[in-house]
Amino acid sequence: MKKLLFLALLFSTSLLFSQKSKVQEGDWKNLKGITEYNLVFDYANLEIPKYDSEEDFLKDKMAKRDEKEPGTGEKFKESWFADRENRYEPKFIESFNKRFDDGEIKVDKDLGDAEYTMKVHTTLIFAGYNVGVSRRPSKIDAVISVYKNDNPDTVIFSVKYANAEGSGAMGYDFDSGYRISESYAKLAKTFAKDLSKKTK
Repeated sequence: MKKLLFLALLFSTSLLFSQKSKVQEGDWKNLKGITEYNLVFDYANLEIPKYDSEEDFLKDKMAKRDEKEPGTGEKFKESWFADRENRYEPKFIESFNKRFDDGEIKVDKDLGDAEYTMKVHTTLIFAGYNVGVSRRPSKIDAVISVYKNDNPDTVIFSVKYANAEGSGAMGYDFDSGYRISESYAKLAKTFAKDLSKKTK
């Protein structure tokens, strides 16, 4: 009986924290036939759980690191921003494109031949943690919007994803940047799957 209760709890918990999506504007069918997207990333007005702003989050994390080892706070801040271009964005691109082995649909930054832009606006980042005896995956929320390059004010489709979780295999994800990059991989995988399925 206890085993059944545990399994039921585990199943309900996984449902509670599973990635969710909600169309904000347009319809999936509006993307039918588009084979290339010029990709842009936006981190404006980023929400960090338990903090009033991203700035407050950085101040707190930098102060704690500097208290333990002077100078490490600034390094944390530099890596926090550098990880976007160096880790998160490449991970999204790689994860999305590998869902289309024959190149039916492709995304990339500065994709010159693409007529449409896909904007990935990250609205929330939770870095998660791994301290050995206890761990929680990272998660991100994001809005993915599509518009013609020459008409950015007219969004033809927009969808919001919540709780894209990221963690490393076998628990080896002590680095927050790595965990967050895995959230972007998950986001791209889910969006590519939805795109393939819902535009048929």
